[in-house]
Amino acid sequence: MSPDTQTHSLPVVRTIAELQDRLAGWRAAGARIGFVPTMGALHNGHLSLVGLAAEHADKVVVSIFVNPAQFAPHEDLDAYPRTEKEDAEKLAKHAADLIFAPNAKEMYPEGDDLSVHVEGLSEGLESDTRPHFFGGVAAVVTKLFHAVEPDVAVFGEKDYQQLLVVKKLVSDLGLAIEIVAGPTGREADGLAMSSRNAYLSANERKQAPQLFAAITEVAQQIKDGASIAEARDAGLAILQDAGFDPIDYLEVRDAESLAPIDAAVRPARVLVAAKLGTTRLIDNIALEV
Repeated sequence: MSPDTQTHSLPVVRTIAELQDRLAGWRAAGARIGFVPTMGALHNGHLSLVGLAAEHADKVVVSIFVNPAQFAPHEDLDAYPRTEKEDAEKLAKHAADLIFAPNAKEMYPEGDDLSVHVEGLSEGLESDTRPHFFGGVAAVVTKLFHAVEPDVAVFGEKDYQQLLVVKKLVSDLGLAIEIVAGPTGREADGLAMSSRNAYLSANERKQAPQLFAAITEVAQQIKDGASIAEARDAGLAILQDAGFDPIDYLEVRDAESLAPIDAAVRPARVLVAAKLGTTRLIDNIALEV
């Protein structure tokens, strides 16, 4: 973003050195630093995470970085929306204090061979379809945490498996970072807010809320006494009728370990990922027992 096109007062830094120079001044003043990592194309769900970070910190850093390491060659890295100017204007009104917007060379300099793998929680569900994904996420989150050294970081529950992977990463590395989970932002019809919703055609957008309807039905049927298998079949029928194909998964898992369960005798999560047209959507809800 060049100075002559900037229409906001929110500072934007592009190198780790610049970032850490700014942060040093805040820390010297005793500020508690909050951090919200994003890939940009911000919507109200992202902005709610920024507001949540502001409740837990004195200063809030938001990163905007489309991380190439979490995209497979056939995925939408090149097409992923990049709207930094608009994102910055939104953040200037929503409690952010600084944007960190590096390029790929800044985050992955030549010769960088970092690999981070979080066993257990990163296996299954998303990784069955996107085996590269959590390695890319874990690597960039590790790099961002090292650059920002936040006191608190906020991640959304919409990416529930990712949230658990990040919590485990922080625990395993012994990082002094509090991870706060932000509730999933939803449109009025229940569709989880996502930057990829912009890919949906008008007709697909009308059908997309059936993803939320399906997991809601699964949770309700289990609460009403149906078996997990019966409830799952009902949810799959809703998705199939709405035109989702393929359905990568519709599962009920333990809320902490993501292990498969036979009965909902402890807190669980209903998780789904499916394609509508060319757009892959994910969602999840809590199943309290």
